[in-house]
Amino acid sequence: MTKILITGATGQLGTELRHLLDERGVAYDAFDAQGLDITDQQAVDTKFADLKPTVVYHCAAYTAVDKAEDEGKQVNWRVNEDGTRNVARAAKRIGAKLVYISTDYVFDGTNPGEYQVDDPTNPKNEYGKARLAGEQVVKDETDDYYIIRTSWVFGKYGKNFVYTMRRLAKTHDRLTVVDDQVGRPTWTRTLAEFMTYLVDHDEPFGTYQLSNADSCSWYEFAREILKDTAVTVAPVPSEAYPQKAYRPRHSIMSLAKAEGIGFKIISWQEALRQFLQSIDK
Repeated sequence: MTKILITGATGQLGTELRHLLDERGVAYDAFDAQGLDITDQQAVDTKFADLKPTVVYHCAAYTAVDKAEDEGKQVNWRVNEDGTRNVARAAKRIGAKLVYISTDYVFDGTNPGEYQVDDPTNPKNEYGKARLAGEQVVKDETDDYYIIRTSWVFGKYGKNFVYTMRRLAKTHDRLTVVDDQVGRPTWTRTLAEFMTYLVDHDEPFGTYQLSNADSCSWYEFAREILKDTAVTVAPVPSEAYPQKAYRPRHSIMSLAKAEGIGFKIISWQEALRQFLQSIDK
């Protein structure tokens, strides 16, 4: 019998995953940072030993990319590397499968094509470095793992680019958005469905990449988000919005491995349409 444990249960992805499992009538134990501090090894060991999950969906993460460069640097590493080590070790000890979420920021964004799963990594910011360290920890500590790299995540249950654009559109007639960073948006619903697909279909363990299909710039993404409004969206270079953390300019990850196991991936445009429909009901 499958017993599920979810970390980061109240975050953007963890909440989406809980709702998906609720819809399917699947039971689980889910914890936020107050319910389970993943940086506390003893707390993690005790919780895992008590509940004995067979599957761990590790959604807990530090995701403040710019803060990770300075004021949040220590907590970034403590959560994304040390916390992941605690979770991976505890999962290994009780024989649970582990699903770990990583990021396109493990790449430097200089590849003009698509990044394959096995391409060399070269993170250029602290967040990407810590997430890559988390990947290595998972590989070192357990064999029964799925690492899923994703990018440009949006969904119903957290702060994200879609909500930001819609909020700004209420008070601005014109918005400027960078057009020289290209990637693949990912709906949390698609990502949660893929996480459960890997486990439910007993797919081969290893590293996967998952986002919605097709690619775009942030400018193109914004235009699609606001296409039914009167707001003008204008393109600008990244230099117009200096940020602490390096952003990959071209981080399109190949979806071939995910598609190769039979998972159907909708386009980011269709994912956005369904998402907007769900929040505008």
